[in-house]
Amino acid sequence: MTTTTAGKDSSRGSRGVVAAGHPLSAAAGADALRDGGNAVDAALAAMLTSFAAEPLLTGLGAGGYMLVVPPHGSPQLLDFFVEVPGRGADHAARAELVPVSVSFGDAVQVFNAGAAAVGTYGMPRGICDAAERFGRLPLTELAAPAAALARDGVPLSAEQAYIVEILEGICRLTPECEEIFAPGGRLLREGDAVVQPELAATLELLAQEGARPFYEGEIAAAVTALLGEQGGLLTRADLAAYETVTRTPVRVAYRGREVVSNPPPSAGGTLIGYALALLERTCGSPSPEQLVTAMGAAQDERTPAFLDGLAQDGFLDRFLASRLGSTTHISVLDADGGACSVTCSNGEGAGLIAPGTGIHLNNMLGEQDLNPLGFHRFPPGRRLPSMMAPTVVLRDGRPELVLGSAGSNRIRSAILQTIVAVVDHGLAADAAVQAPRLHYEDGIVYAEPGAETAALEAAGRTIARFRARNLFFGGVQAVERDAETGVLSGGGDPRRGGAAVIA
Repeated sequence: MTTTTAGKDSSRGSRGVVAAGHPLSAAAGADALRDGGNAVDAALAAMLTSFAAEPLLTGLGAGGYMLVVPPHGSPQLLDFFVEVPGRGADHAARAELVPVSVSFGDAVQVFNAGAAAVGTYGMPRGICDAAERFGRLPLTELAAPAAALARDGVPLSAEQAYIVEILEGICRLTPECEEIFAPGGRLLREGDAVVQPELAATLELLAQEGARPFYEGEIAAAVTALLGEQGGLLTRADLAAYETVTRTPVRVAYRGREVVSNPPPSAGGTLIGYALALLERTCGSPSPEQLVTAMGAAQDERTPAFLDGLAQDGFLDRFLASRLGSTTHISVLDADGGACSVTCSNGEGAGLIAPGTGIHLNNMLGEQDLNPLGFHRFPPGRRLPSMMAPTVVLRDGRPELVLGSAGSNRIRSAILQTIVAVVDHGLAADAAVQAPRLHYEDGIVYAEPGAETAALEAAGRTIARFRARNLFFGGVQAVERDAETGVLSGGGDPRRGGAAVIA
């Protein structure tokens, strides 16, 4: 991890701060700020660079959410997450999902890959729409450094090498994927470069021609031809119908602040808001037991009725009122007071590279966390109910803390604990990101070394201890502005090799 903060004078005179899942991603965002870009430009530059630097966590075949808080105006959420495909597809000819076991050392999770796991990607459309609506800098300028890195190659950091190692089953699933991550039959290790020349050309195509080739042109043709041959459901009709959706964010009061996050049909922001509202009722800083209780209450609400309701108008208000009486993330604050929080995910990837494009397609239809009622249950055109939750904490209407996390089902607990650490315990963003975490799921409290568990054990909770800090617990990237001094700082999550850079 690299974390950079600025003292009072340099921070106040700076152009902003960026936290991202890789030092190169954060540096690209900071460069965009120095070149006169705003928070959205910085986020886009970091996103594009992450395709080269964090290739198994994100990419052009992925999807995501971007929460934008303009210097003047209301927060807006751009939803360009993965959509369920299948318009005009032969569902009877659908291939089987390919299960791949992934070990986190102290926990094992099964993911599914292959053609049947691929959903309708939103990344190209989301990038272009965000740049057009909010950006200052041309997309060609933002994409050029990313394309150069993809063409020249990026050496694997220790954290990225670990991801390649645990996802070996996906990296070796097809010859095309193996050519990138295990050239010559040898799996890449720390220090080896991931070289993606075809992706570089595709990034340049995106910058020059926009999203059209990915949804109506040659890229769309290459993707659907590959999947049609292998029993996937993604069709030209699915791609042609895909659009970025603008949504009104979730807003929840907490300790004199307002927490703004991802609304339905995503699940994560709603469940984080619910947990925070429960903690708001406690006196003083929440104890570990109170945190776990809130996590458990949020998990218990993720029922079939909840998931069905997410797609209904007015669900958020009804839900809260009746009860309250690989992913990567980028966070940005700019000098004008704007904020951008964006979470993107390719899942772990389907192990399929679209011919001639370098695009590693997502495996969202095979993610158990996104399909808790069973696989292939949702109708075509529905956005999957992700846990991804780009979040901004507002104080007196101004962004104070910008954060989000990777980590599948652990996203909500990682974000919740980081907010509590900053707001309740007074920690700086960097310290809050590094603090040991807990995660509660299915009756088990997972705990990193250093997490307080004595009271939980006394209460009879089952504890599953990790021997070291682990990316299982998410990858929070957070930046903050001190409300009194204006000093900017940030923290990149060491669990995923994150970095924060002052511009």
